[in-house]
Formats: sequence, C-alpha cells, structure tokens
Amino acid sequence: MSENAPKAAVAERNMVPWNERIAYSFSDFACNLSFQMVGTYLMIFYTDTFGISAAAVGTLFLVARIVDAFDGPFWGIMIDHTHTKWGKSRPYWLWFSISFAVFCVLVFTTPNMSLTGKLIWAYVTYIGVDVLYSAVNIPITSILPSLTSNPQERVTLSTIRQFMGTAGATIITGITLTMVAYFGNGSTDSARGWFIWALIVGIIVVIIFGFVFKYTTERVQTKSSRQSIPIKQSLKALKKNWPWAIIIFINFIYWMGMQTRSQVTVYFFKYNMHDAKLASFVLSLQIVALVAVVLTPWTSKLIGKRNTMLGGMILAVVGQLLLSLGATHLSVPMIIFATIVGYLGTGYVSGLIAVMLADAVDYGEWKNGVRAEGIVTSFSSFSAKLGMGIGGVITGWILSGTGYVANHTQTASALHGIELNYIWVPLLGFALSGIALMFYHVDGIEKQMQSDLAEKHARENDADGE
Repeated sequence: MSENAPKAAVAERNMVPWNERIAYSFSDFACNLSFQMVGTYLMIFYTDTFGISAAAVGTLFLVARIVDAFDGPFWGIMIDHTHTKWGKSRPYWLWFSISFAVFCVLVFTTPNMSLTGKLIWAYVTYIGVDVLYSAVNIPITSILPSLTSNPQERVTLSTIRQFMGTAGATIITGITLTMVAYFGNGSTDSARGWFIWALIVGIIVVIIFGFVFKYTTERVQTKSSRQSIPIKQSLKALKKNWPWAIIIFINFIYWMGMQTRSQVTVYFFKYNMHDAKLASFVLSLQIVALVAVVLTPWTSKLIGKRNTMLGGMILAVVGQLLLSLGATHLSVPMIIFATIVGYLGTGYVSGLIAVMLADAVDYGEWKNGVRAEGIVTSFSSFSAKLGMGIGGVITGWILSGTGYVANHTQTASALHGIELNYIWVPLLGFALSGIALMFYHVDGIEKQMQSDLAEKHARENDADGE
C-alpha cells in the first residue's frame, strides 16, 4: 500500500455526502424557526399583548440572560463528557428537542395572572427557552469539527447551514404577524393567535430535529473525541487561544447589535413609520442574505475567511448609515435599500462565525494538545446570549427612559428612543466587530496547522490500533 493511501482514505471518510449536508443544514432552520420568533417578537408580545412594561421586560432580559448565559459552558462540558454510540454532540437533538419546543410554546402563552405572577411566568419560561435552546443549538456548532476535518468542506457545510438558517429566519419573521392575525381574528395583539402559532411552530421544530438526528454522523474520531475529557484539561484548549477569544468577543458585540435591531423592528414600523404591516415585508428581506451566503465559500477561498467576514461587517455598517437617512426622511424606498445592503453584509458574517469556532477547536489542539469541541464552541452560546441580553436591556431601558407607552401615539422622545435601538446601537456592534477582526490571523497559518494535526491524529489512531 502506498504511503499516501491512508491519507486518501481519511480524506474520503471526511467528505460529507449531500443528504447529510442537507440534514445538518436543517438544524439551524429548526433553531431559527423557533428562536428567531422569540428574539424578534417576544418583546412586543410582552409589552403589547401580555401587559408587561418595557422597563420590566428590559430587566427580565438582562437577568434571564445573565442567569442562563452560564448554561453554555455547562452544556459544553456535558458534550465533552458524553460518549455514546451516536457520538458526543448528536444525541442532544434526540434528548432535548421536545422540551425545547414545549417551552417555545409556553413563552407565548398568556395565563390570567397578577402582574407579579406574569413576571414570574415570564422569567421561568424565558429562562427555560434559553437553557434548552443551548442544549440543541450548541451541538450544531460543536459537531462541525466532527463532521469533517477539511477546512473548505467546513465552509461548505456552514454555508448550507447558514442558507437554511436564514431561510428559516426569513420565513418565521415574514409570516408570523400574518399567522398571529389569522388565528387571532385579525389582531396581531391576540393572545390566542400567538399561542396557536407558537404551538404549530413547536411541532414542526420537533419533527425537523428528529430528521437531523437520524441523518448526521460524527465521522472525525480522534483520541480525545473517543473519551471523556476532565474539565481542567478541556479548559487548557483555551490557553492563549487568541482566535477563539476574538471570535467570542465578536459573537457578543455582533449579537448585541442584532438583538436591539430585530426586537424593535415592529416598534419602528408601527410607531415611527405608522405601518406595522411593513415590518413583515422588511423582515422578509433577510432572504437577500442568501446571496451572500451562497457566495461565502467562493469569497472565503479567494480572499480568506477573515477578510470575507470583515467585508460583511463593513456592508452592515453602511446599511445602518443608509437606514439613518431613510428614517430621517421617512423614506420607505431608502429604508428598503438600506435593509438589503445590511442583510447582504450580515449574510457573510453569520455562517463564518461557526467555521471560525471550528478553526479555534483545531487551534486549541494545535497549540495546547487538547481537543475540546464542547467547551470551545459552547462559549459561542454564552457570548451570543450575553450580547443578546445586554441588547435586550438596552432596548427596554431606552424605550422606558424615552417615554414609550404601549399601544399609544408616541412622543418625539419615544420615537427617537426606538430609532436609537434600530439604527445606532447595531451600528456600534458591527463597527466594533470589524475592528476586532483586524487582529484575527488564522488564515495565514491554517495549512500548516491542518497538516500538523493530520499527522498527530494519524499517529494517535495508529497507536490505538496496535
């Protein structure tokens, strides 16, 4: 047998067939169907349907995110300690998809309670959604290094996943108000409409996760992945792991900006533009992000992953600046154009975050000799949730501080507060993310890193086979 035969065999095993690529992509489709509904519509559901003040909602978002943000590392440690016939990450979709879907329904349920009772209900169900979301979402990222060790194949997988994730987000944000009104006798504030639609979405999510579990395979097996890793040892994967630190920061600040924008979109069009139905159309424009998603493998191969994401951040900043012009002149065409530019930018960003985290797993093993997919990727959930929590409290406190009153004509100050959340906080998040990317230099050492790791894995597998 030639010397290159083992390498060729490994490469062939690490290629992912199309049926599995599609199955993996539906994991993000399912997550976005449910969690984008929560992230985009829960605040206006709480203030305009459930009857909780904006300030109370903002505090709820902050406290809940701080409490549940720590579940990310918890699930990461659990994944690193999991060793089943199904793999390390994959079983979590089987174990937790139903309970996650149940809480996605409960969070949009409106029991008849006092204000204190409503707040308790909101805290319990919202924290429950977040904790269980981590249980099914962290494995989506942690499984990527186990699906393939080929860097370009990872970009392809992440691109297809992001394509479907964006499709899920576009569908749910575009039709939710219409469906709520349909089931709620024409009212987008209908408690009945929100509950029935959330129930339908929850059932769909469970079915999809069953499909994802059945048709995915963890094929990259290393010495570390075949055994439980002690917590102290798994944390060594983070030592001087600068690519990981940079991506985690970006994940925090980027999602802080995205959260403030998404959760006030309906407010902006309902009160600033006096056309709440236009919010559904603008949110559905996320579909243009699919253009960037499709181009991501080509652009990342041509100019590198860092430069591709940086270009996306720049487009996102430009989109926000154009949005400010549209808001100033109440120009719907300008707002639509600005939204398209912004979504093209974020289309380049979202999918590459997962790829770069997979690279950070490799970097941690290359630098420190420890491969810990769970703990390295779990901080993605921690940072994103913390960012979204800060974004939530910023939104709630700005709305409250500027005098927002639900279902009333807003003052000039309140309208300005909505605009701050919709335009300027996201712009700050995108700009800081772009600056952080200037310090990311993995693309230049990737070939050497992958070559060294391939030799290391081959030695370990040969030793285990003796």
